Amino acid sequence: MGELAEFHDELRAVARELLGKPVEWPALAAAGWCGLEVPSRLDGAEATFAEVAVVLAELGRAAAGTSYFGTAVLGVGALLELEPSAERDELLRGVAQGTRLAVGDGFRLEGSRVSGRAEFVADATEADHLLLVVGDQVVVPAPGARVEPQPTLDATRRFGVVDVDGVPAVWVGRFAADGAVQRLRDRAATALACDSLGLAEAMLDATVAYVGTREQFGVPVGSFQAVKHACADMLVRVVISRTLVAAATRDDAGWVAAARAKSYVTAAAVDVVGKAMQLHGGIGYTWESGLHTYLKRATLNRALFGSPAAHRRRLAQRYR
Repeated sequence: MGELAEFHDELRAVARELLGKPVEWPALAAAGWCGLEVPSRLDGAEATFAEVAVVLAELGRAAAGTSYFGTAVLGVGALLELEPSAERDELLRGVAQGTRLAVGDGFRLEGSRVSGRAEFVADATEADHLLLVVGDQVVVPAPGARVEPQPTLDATRRFGVVDVDGVPAVWVGRFAADGAVQRLRDRAATALACDSLGLAEAMLDATVAYVGTREQFGVPVGSFQAVKHACADMLVRVVISRTLVAAATRDDAGWVAAARAKSYVTAAAVDVVGKAMQLHGGIGYTWESGLHTYLKRATLNRALFGSPAAHRRRLAQRYR
């Protein structure tokens, strides 16, 4: 366990350094992050989602705009749920080398042709391959799918509308076990919790640094009791979020841990960023401060793949 924690600390430090400046997709692929969960025989690192979670948190801390969510979270997650095949392995090998994927749900397969429409498909506009979920199958369509950008308030993320109408299927894979689609959604929910944790930590650090240097009446505003209490409240939200994310990213974590993390952490991140804006004073509400970037990202994280209320309802159903 100690060796694993040490490895995570090292991965976190490397990621924070790399993401300290704008980074392009090839740099992420060269770092080996895309293929963390890809088997070693397919040029991957054969790691676990816990290592992916470390990268996700650092991407959130940097509010980085990459295709990592669509590729390493949804794309790899979907492929690993499929029955083994040469085509599946080739896609996984491609991801390890930097191929970008996007996953859309709600399509239908009629013979050898796929049709349907999906909105808010993460990273669809930049994907090299589309993976379209059709019941218990995943279809890779031939060229011909229409992908249009879908604007959101969060400028750090890219989404698309995928529209296919009778496009031939290049390859069709089948999920190896029941419940794969729901497990993929839970994986996405956990990933968003990781991202929200990272951005909440960034906002806490930035706020503590700011109130320690900003002065009023000749003293730092951080010395005022009300400001101390506000920062302490932010810290409590972050510490609880870390605990929930750690539980949700264990190898044996199930949907309950994912729902707990998504429902609490994504909502807490919005509150933490809001408090950061308030404690930064007037500058916190300006475009130049950059805090709005984190607020928009946190708000989108809260809404994607189930709202906190939806996940709480799901958790509550266990007791009915």
